[in-house]
Amino acid sequence: MLQPLFLRLFLVGSAIAFSFPPIQPLFASTLPKQNSQQPSKSRPHNTNQAQLKLYGGPKTRTPIVQWYLEELNVNYDYISLDISANEQLKPEFLAINPTGKVPAIVDGDLKLWESGAILLYLAEKYQQMPNLLAERAKITQWVIFANATLSPALFSPDKRQKEMPVLLTPINQILQKQSFILGEKLSVADVAIASYLYYAKSVLPLDFSEYPEVVKYLDRIAARPAFKKTMDKR
Repeated sequence: MLQPLFLRLFLVGSAIAFSFPPIQPLFASTLPKQNSQQPSKSRPHNTNQAQLKLYGGPKTRTPIVQWYLEELNVNYDYISLDISANEQLKPEFLAINPTGKVPAIVDGDLKLWESGAILLYLAEKYQQMPNLLAERAKITQWVIFANATLSPALFSPDKRQKEMPVLLTPINQILQKQSFILGEKLSVADVAIASYLYYAKSVLPLDFSEYPEVVKYLDRIAARPAFKKTMDKR
C-alpha cells in the first residue's frame, strides 16, 4: 500500500516542479551587469539642501565658476561682495575663506575656495569626471596648469615674452587635432584654460595670431550661451 502511494506523491511533486521556471535564472535576470566604462555617479541631489551659494566680486576670477555653473545648468545664489569696501574681510566671509579671497562657495556644510578646487568639485558632484583614475588625473592636470602655470605666464610681464610661446605652441598643436583640450566635448579643463586665455586677450590685450587654432578655439568658446551669460559680461 505504501509503495503505490509514495509513487503517486513523487509523480505529483515532479509535475509541480516542472511547471515553474528554475529559481536561479529568475534571480539572475534582476541583477544588472556592471560596466566599468559607465560615468561616475554622485549621490542623488538632496532637494531639501540649501541652494549652492557663490561669493564673488567684480574684476575677480568669480566668472570662471559662474560660467561652469551655467554650463552645468545648476541653480545657485550669487552674493557679490564689495571688494573696495573690504566686505571680503568681514568675519562673516572670513568664516568661509580665512584668506579673504573670492570666489568661494558654500554648498550645504561644505565651504570651498580657490577657483580650480571649486571647478573640480563641481565636475565631481555633477558627474562630469570619468571613472578611470588616469583620465581624471589628466583633467586635474589641466586645471592646475591653468592656475599655476598659464595664468602667471600670461599676466606677468616679466614672464610673458619667454613663457607664452612655450605654453601656447603645444596648446595650438592639440587644438589642430580636436575641438577642445581633451577631445570633441567641452570639459572643466576648457573652462579653466579658456578663461585665462580670454581674460588675457581682453584685458591686456594679447595678440594670438601666431596661434590660429587657439583663436578659433576661443571663438568657439565665446559662442556658447553659458559663456555669453557670464564671462562675456565680466
